[in-house]
Amino acid sequence: MILQAKNITKIYGKGQTAFVALDRVSFSVARGESVAIIGKSGSGKSTLMHVLAALDRVNSGTIACNSKDYESLRASQLDGLRSKHFGFIFQQFFLNGRETVLENVLLPLKIAGVGYGARKKRALAALEAVDLTDKKNNRATDLSGGQKQRAAIARALVNDPEVIFADEPTGNLDSENGARVEELLFSLNRKKGITLIIVTHDDDLAKKCDRQFYMKDGQLTEAKKK
Repeated sequence: MILQAKNITKIYGKGQTAFVALDRVSFSVARGESVAIIGKSGSGKSTLMHVLAALDRVNSGTIACNSKDYESLRASQLDGLRSKHFGFIFQQFFLNGRETVLENVLLPLKIAGVGYGARKKRALAALEAVDLTDKKNNRATDLSGGQKQRAAIARALVNDPEVIFADEPTGNLDSENGARVEELLFSLNRKKGITLIIVTHDDDLAKKCDRQFYMKDGQLTEAKKK
């Protein structure tokens, strides 16, 4: 298993205002799988993604990537896990509109301390993979919604991640661009063996994944195979 969580609980707030976002959730993902986490707003699905991606900590339980328990890792090691092994795609894109597409894609490698020549080569390869090379010098703010999401995917790809976490990756796109982004993600899963964890409320997208899990009131259940 590339990711494994055991009896994890995440609580926000204290006392009477405490909110249990995750309630003793256990979850595991095999290398190369595509997994959908489905649920309504407030169900806990994004919280689950955040703790699996080491973006937040749990109150109890354990999470491990490649058998390394997050609690045993120092802050710098968690930073390294995120920057070298994980890629992130969000509904809101989170691109710097004032910078070029290439500069946005270069950013994770710059943070990781990769030299300019090597990071530019890898960034251009990532842009080629999402068919966006011709937009490399455009400011991100000038892109269409579909182009912005493909740029975000290139940024997620640039560090050659083992796992891509995608939070509502087609939520802000029309059906045509959404379908193109879906095909791109599953192509990366098939051809490169990248593990996909997709948070979505879209049942059609979820059905394209190898497994589907449903979040409700902080609890997780796996959909039964037909």
